[in-house]
Amino acid sequence: MATAQPFDYEGLFANNAPFTARAPNRRAKYDFAVAYPDPDTLPLDELVDSLKAALDREGKDLAYYPDPSGMPALRQLVVDKLARDRDIHVSIDDVVLTSGSGEAIGMLIQAMTNPGDVLLTEEYVYLGTLRQMRRYGAEVVSVKCDDDGIIPEALDSTLQDLKDQGKTVKFLYTIPTFQNPLGWTMTLERRRKVLDITGQYGVPIFEDDCYVDLRFEGEDVASFHSLDDSGRVLYCGSFSKIVAPGMRMGYLVAPPDVMGRAFSFKTPSGVNQFAALAIEEYLKNDMYQHIDDQNQSLRAKRDAMLASLGENFGDAATWSRPEGGLYVWMTMPEGVDLAALQEQAFNEGVGYYNGMMFSPEGNGKNMARLCFGHPTTETVSDGVAELAKILTKHGVLGG
Repeated sequence: MATAQPFDYEGLFANNAPFTARAPNRRAKYDFAVAYPDPDTLPLDELVDSLKAALDREGKDLAYYPDPSGMPALRQLVVDKLARDRDIHVSIDDVVLTSGSGEAIGMLIQAMTNPGDVLLTEEYVYLGTLRQMRRYGAEVVSVKCDDDGIIPEALDSTLQDLKDQGKTVKFLYTIPTFQNPLGWTMTLERRRKVLDITGQYGVPIFEDDCYVDLRFEGEDVASFHSLDDSGRVLYCGSFSKIVAPGMRMGYLVAPPDVMGRAFSFKTPSGVNQFAALAIEEYLKNDMYQHIDDQNQSLRAKRDAMLASLGENFGDAATWSRPEGGLYVWMTMPEGVDLAALQEQAFNEGVGYYNGMMFSPEGNGKNMARLCFGHPTTETVSDGVAELAKILTKHGVLGG
């Protein structure tokens, strides 16, 4: 029998379907690249017990496809949590559970963006969101920031320039609390000014609040959503940071006209009901104690990273001092190319992400995001010291 020629699919692919190479997640010995949580703080036994209790009560419902919007009891937990913690008052009809916050972000981008539309972000932005914005054809424009968040004058100037160019701005995407990757928290004064300026230009705000629970010092700042009474703020959150990323559970909050459009881009079968049962049962009993325990661990790791940066980098770099979250943002002098050294450093044992990966304009090659959530405090300290050795070896530090 003759061997058939492989079928040629060229010419059959959608125009917006780029080829993406599949590769497993890589982790260096000292992994500061990806924001994994501390595996020792995962509530594994409690999740098992919670899942058993939930299955004993309503496990036979797994015979049915789940509610397309997600398990009602877990959506109600979201509603109650938002009211208590963020002064956000919505109903479960305003909440859709998603496969992590990434799906929520993707739903909204697709629902609101035509190719060529402008989406505004902070000066450096979560790379997962940046990739989705680009994938769906948006022109991503960043706004200058400082340690207090988005600079209002820069936002006003950017919006006016875009208006003068006749460009359509669909929304401003912001992570105002423990910003990824910069680490700062936008002040209340800045939030009010940003809300006012975007209102003048008729631009919605998409508030990504997925790190807000990870506060280990300082005072909470009111959410954009709670400061607005017009329905102009869209909101998403995640259980990844307070339960486990591997459970892939987030949520989108939006008014009916927006949700109706965004919902058309959601996976139609709903989120994993098995995971939803475990999360709801666990969090309704143990949420705040678990968050407190986790944040104590994160604070110790943050302190270890800051101390080790001081010991090993001295005045050769500057870095943020976040009050929560998972990231420290390090800046080295102009001319240092941490982007060029990233793969070499990984091969030599230290993983980080360079600043260019987070910049819509490709800036930040002398900057790096360092995640402190996953390693132990000892590993954090040793890893920063090892990074300094690697940079010294390659002529970037000291010498």
